[in-house]
Amino acid sequence: MRLRSVPRGVAFLCLIAVAIALTMSARSFAALQPSSIPAWLQRHVGDGEGQISQVVLERARALYQKKISDGSVSNPCYFAMDATRPGDLGNSVLGQRYYIVCEAKQLFRAVSSGHGGGRNLKGVADFSNGRRCAKNFGNAMDSELTAGGAYITAETKTSFKGYYRVGAQNAVFMRSFIQFDGEGEAANARQRVIGGHPAALLRGMCLRKDPNSSYADHDGFVPFGKLVNYAGGRSNGCTSWSPADAEQIIPIVKNKPTTLYIYPESRDIAAVARAKSGGQALSAAGAYWNASCLKEIGAPKFWPKKTLEPIIAQYKKDHPAPPPQPVPICKD
Repeated sequence: MRLRSVPRGVAFLCLIAVAIALTMSARSFAALQPSSIPAWLQRHVGDGEGQISQVVLERARALYQKKISDGSVSNPCYFAMDATRPGDLGNSVLGQRYYIVCEAKQLFRAVSSGHGGGRNLKGVADFSNGRRCAKNFGNAMDSELTAGGAYITAETKTSFKGYYRVGAQNAVFMRSFIQFDGEGEAANARQRVIGGHPAALLRGMCLRKDPNSSYADHDGFVPFGKLVNYAGGRSNGCTSWSPADAEQIIPIVKNKPTTLYIYPESRDIAAVARAKSGGQALSAAGAYWNASCLKEIGAPKFWPKKTLEPIIAQYKKDHPAPPPQPVPICKD
């Protein structure tokens, strides 16, 4: 049987069609493959407690790799935070939503972290957040809101806050603060004094006579208070860790900057809000939010500084703060 010859033009078109088909198949195959995330780290990816959601890890890795490549950082570890997850799981259990990743050592650790509490300017604007889930996000000065995006850790400052009682002894409370430098919508992090620190402070402050203390003022008094751990609470927009976790985190970045990626950014909040208003599933819209918190908050909102800062400034003008009161002398 004699085979019919195929005209050159037809043969050429056939080759193109085959090439396109192979390319599409390769792309489809690639889409089904796991990302470049190493296998040991991929095991920690997921939406369950103690896991890191895929989009959060991918963006955190991309930021870290970019800054490693351009020489901005050389730290073997990097950080990520998922502020859509719950911070308080109830029964004194804190949600794990801050991540420490050291790929060279194949180390992954999830710990708790506070989110920005926001504020309720009564009669004007309510952009406050509850203890468990954050609904409001923003980058305005004095908003006390968390702003998602790219950050690099900067200098660490450790300062004396006062004394507190431990049993029959007085102990010195020193608190470290890691300044963050942000990019994009988080570029005003330094002006907002946004950083990371232990979730601990002294309350009920009074002055006690202790002229022998190196921290005494010119009259021989030192501040004294009750040490409070608020790891299960909210922050003023900073990233706050339990004192025990802070002891592990702060040495990692002291004198060795690294990256921190905080999710969500305003684009993510907008995508989720659109999907919710349209009755569309987040997965179909290519968006992500922790399901438990989304059910609780309804829909998230981003408050841009250009909108919120004038409101806060006017509120301050209309409601001036009372003059500061002197710290009382301790009675005991």
